Amino acid sequence: MKNDPLLEPFQLRHLTLRNRIMSTAHAPSYEEGGHPRDRYRLYHEEKAKGGVGLTIIGGSTNIAPDSPSVFGQLYAGDDSIIPWFQKLTDGVRSHGAAVMCQITHMGRRTAWDDGHWLPVAGPSVTRERAHRSFPKVMETEDINRIIAQFADAAKRCQQGGFDGIELLSHSHLLGQFLSPLINKRDDDYGGTLDNRLRLTMQVLEAVREAVGPDLILGMRVTGDELAKGGLDADDCVQIAEKIAATGAVDFLNILAGAPYDDLGLAGWVPPMGMPSAPHLTVAGRIRRAVDLPIFHAGGVADIATARHAVADGHVDLIGMTRAHMADPYLVAKLARGDEDRIRPCVGLGYCVDRVNQGKAAVCGHNAATGREAVMPHLITNAEATKKVVVVGGGPAGLEAARICAVRGHDVVLFEASARLGGQLKLASTGMTRRQIWGVADWLIAEVAQLGVDIRMNAYVEAEEVEAERPDVALIATGGWPDAPAIDGAALTASSWDVLSGEARLHGDVLLFDDVGDHPALVCADVMARMGCAVQHVSPDRATAHDLGPTNSAVVLRDLAKQGVSFTCFQDLIGVAQAGNRKEVTLRHVLTGETSVYVVDHVVVEHGVTPMNALYHELKAGSRNLGQIDQTAMVKGLPPLKPTQETGQYLLARIGDAVAGRNIHAALYDALRICKDI
Repeated sequence: MKNDPLLEPFQLRHLTLRNRIMSTAHAPSYEEGGHPRDRYRLYHEEKAKGGVGLTIIGGSTNIAPDSPSVFGQLYAGDDSIIPWFQKLTDGVRSHGAAVMCQITHMGRRTAWDDGHWLPVAGPSVTRERAHRSFPKVMETEDINRIIAQFADAAKRCQQGGFDGIELLSHSHLLGQFLSPLINKRDDDYGGTLDNRLRLTMQVLEAVREAVGPDLILGMRVTGDELAKGGLDADDCVQIAEKIAATGAVDFLNILAGAPYDDLGLAGWVPPMGMPSAPHLTVAGRIRRAVDLPIFHAGGVADIATARHAVADGHVDLIGMTRAHMADPYLVAKLARGDEDRIRPCVGLGYCVDRVNQGKAAVCGHNAATGREAVMPHLITNAEATKKVVVVGGGPAGLEAARICAVRGHDVVLFEASARLGGQLKLASTGMTRRQIWGVADWLIAEVAQLGVDIRMNAYVEAEEVEAERPDVALIATGGWPDAPAIDGAALTASSWDVLSGEARLHGDVLLFDDVGDHPALVCADVMARMGCAVQHVSPDRATAHDLGPTNSAVVLRDLAKQGVSFTCFQDLIGVAQAGNRKEVTLRHVLTGETSVYVVDHVVVEHGVTPMNALYHELKAGSRNLGQIDQTAMVKGLPPLKPTQETGQYLLARIGDAVAGRNIHAALYDALRICKDI
């Protein structure tokens, strides 16, 4: 596209940004001791290599001891972070991108029982359900202390070499003072809008005085809380106008929503099942009201939406943060005309939810993200061409075939069925999670583009694999539904039976979920839309036990709207025929008490068991007996090594053919094993 508005430079005061695409501040939980060490730095450097105009690091970087990290944030409350800042900023700028840091005090949006065990601070005793703390009402002395801590942290960022600083207001301490939902004070910091804005103005003044007139300074602010009794759009326009009038800030970064519970968080960082780019018009309204550059991010996952946001004047810079986790070379591909080859963010929400579960962020679709020290985003050519046979066309097999083809190998992919995609076809059957098919869509397009020899309807035996005379054989045959070990198991259907369309159910259905992940919930969605009355039963203490907050909130909301009921602490003991219905016995996992239900159908989600017969048939003819050098693999070194002099090929199995896991594990298996073939 000639004159693409996304690729136009942007002048932010003295700073020239090479394009209009940015990665907004977020906390991937890669910090070490509160510092952005090598893993953190390399993650941001990769986006700079890929062409991003601006990356803002340090999402929710804390400035004070009473603002402890709850999802892996940095800590700028002392000078020990400065050398790590300097190394990161030098690295990012060496690849042509600008780099800024976000700082904040989280107020009530953190935990008292972590860090230094200090009470959390807030304008009032108004608890946030998401983080569950009751805050201490801030005294004047607390306010003055925190103002000074903002200024000190900003100075450290300046010494760290950043091009600018972003102060986070939205939902954090500054935003909590602004929101009438939270701020119930009756002193100079409560009541009127000007009073509630007072702390923000004092922090801005102190920070600007600390860093001087030249450093770029911005603020991430609310455009509309979208909550009854909260800040509305008119309030937020006034706030933006008053902030702009100070002359202290150089840009505003606009958000919307009230992330004070799980569903609110999902509205802010939307997973599948939520609208795409829902708050562009909110940002656009503020852009029309103030003479400042406007940034925005929120559910902007594709180039077309980003282009619309800039071309139609909603924003000056558009954040594609999770899109860069899926493909840090997004801008480079766009610039060279390969927009259709950008690996898409489909809204899996694996990144955000893992962070909110206390784990490091990884991308459900790109296993190299966050592992840049040992895993490549750009696959290089192999020294010699080899014959690689991949058996299985699910995500593991497709990714293996893709990587091997990029390496320059001669790749044959056998798929037993009439379609590629494996379990992703089942996973995309429901409405809420249907976007997951985008992963398969991209992989299928890539292997076709790369010239992989795809052979469909090919249920191969060991002899047929060996007849191809492969140098490497990769078994990605996936898994099969694991039947429950209960009396009357033959009277149950599996979730696969429902999702594949083989079982067309009606009436009352008891769905027993022994896993606590997406499959049973997708199955419930499909059955409810068929008109079934679905009771979801789990032995866990919470429904969807393994899901993080954004995905679980959206999925369970949609199921509840369809009348699905949820029961926890119940194990499935047995099923018996009762006329033309089924009698189901459940046992409470804590008390041991049993209960009986009579329903029309029983569906069980009990995970998968590996389809590994072909692998075991091929082991004897392999040079490594199918074994992986785990020590080498975890270090990012070649894991396929001969262990005996005899044999014709190296052999490995990947994905659910090893053990039932998830899509990210399947893709990661493929990357770790195939990047060095």
